[in-house]
Amino acid sequence: MTTLRKPQIALNSNAAPFAIRAERAADVAAREALLDACFGENRHGRTCQRLRDGRAPAAGLALSAVREGTLVGTVRLWHVSAGGRPALVLGPLAVDPACREFGIGAALMQQALAAARARGHAAVILLGDASYYARFGFSGEKTAELSLPGPFERDRLLALEFTGGALDGAEGMIIPTGAPLSKRRSVRPLQAHAA
Repeated sequence: MTTLRKPQIALNSNAAPFAIRAERAADVAAREALLDACFGENRHGRTCQRLRDGRAPAAGLALSAVREGTLVGTVRLWHVSAGGRPALVLGPLAVDPACREFGIGAALMQQALAAARARGHAAVILLGDASYYARFGFSGEKTAELSLPGPFERDRLLALEFTGGALDGAEGMIIPTGAPLSKRRSVRPLQAHAA
């Protein structure tokens, strides 16, 4: 008779186990607080926010990183038209500053990109640091003729194609095409007050 043995796993004191899962409705308040902490409360006025306002993220492409029951990272992707070509815009990607050395941002990126590819999307665009996102395959090669609905730094507009040629000849404005948020989801809940 074979006895099953539980494998022994040694975790060093610096280990930071975390899980990445689909975003849940219960994550909203923690996600918003994390985004405020990472980008400031003026983040709603940024150019890429105009592509997200009033829109739902792409189905299956809103992810949360959780460590010890606390949300420590988030990433979402959104449907857009990039000069008439269907694509996704990635962002924001945010990780709790206390957890930035644990690889959570890279893990969120890898899982989000794998999920987008598996769902048949052809290209992902983002506005970010070229030196950071190059490791995931992003470059400015296909974005030179694209623009955003507001000010942006040209060298930070990057793209990754899953399907070769998906952004060939893409030019013009990147505009949102995702499903509108339902009125129930787009209105912030009222604060309860004592009678």
